[in-house]
Amino acid sequence: MRRLLLSNDDGVHAPGLRALYDALTGIARLRVVAPDRDKSGASNSLTLTRPLALNALDNGFYSVDGTPADCVYLGVSDLWEETPDLVISGINHGANLGDDVLYSGTVAAAMEGRNLGRPAIAMSLVGHRHFETAGRVAASLVGAADTLSLPPRSLLNVNVPDLPWDQIQGFRVTRLGFRGPAARPLRVQDPRGRERYWIAAVGESADDGPDTDFAAVEAGYVSITPLQTDLTRQAALADVRGWLDALA
Repeated sequence: MRRLLLSNDDGVHAPGLRALYDALTGIARLRVVAPDRDKSGASNSLTLTRPLALNALDNGFYSVDGTPADCVYLGVSDLWEETPDLVISGINHGANLGDDVLYSGTVAAAMEGRNLGRPAIAMSLVGHRHFETAGRVAASLVGAADTLSLPPRSLLNVNVPDLPWDQIQGFRVTRLGFRGPAARPLRVQDPRGRERYWIAAVGESADDGPDTDFAAVEAGYVSITPLQTDLTRQAALADVRGWLDALA
């Protein structure tokens, strides 16, 4: 039976993580290692300034006082006799569409798994209600994982519409769209009258063309976007070389 490592960025007690675990119980051997609190927006950060605490919980899950990437790093390591065959992160409480992936701890956890040589999937629900639907999607993908061949250092980013299962229109392979600028920081005062700032909401979609993840979810389809960990802009290499040659 396939061995899976489950993690997330919403924290070890998040309903989405529990829904993912319940959906995959019986079709795989599961290990859960997740942050001890909400670490949304942590991206790919690792904790390098202090040691990490790994705690076993009563339900068999493990919590870590660190980031999503920390959790996967520990979960794939030789702390246990068996290493996982596949890393699944989620189910995130909300979308990871377009350039959300640059900030997402959910995607970062999957990316850390991929960096450690494991196939990886990031699962997000575009809402907060129908986690069972996203769990069924995850089970379908895991059941077919053996027949998927991806290039090295690639992973899947999956976004599920917040709909009952019977209203899902199907699956679409998509590219990332992108968002416009985020809203301005929200200025507030703390109880002592000191000025503080909240990071504001993400921007609205600026590229939601028919082949994007935004468009697929809006139409009721599960969006599946293959991502790569190599961020090199290949098409720009010649331009940069020419620019440097002109400086010589």
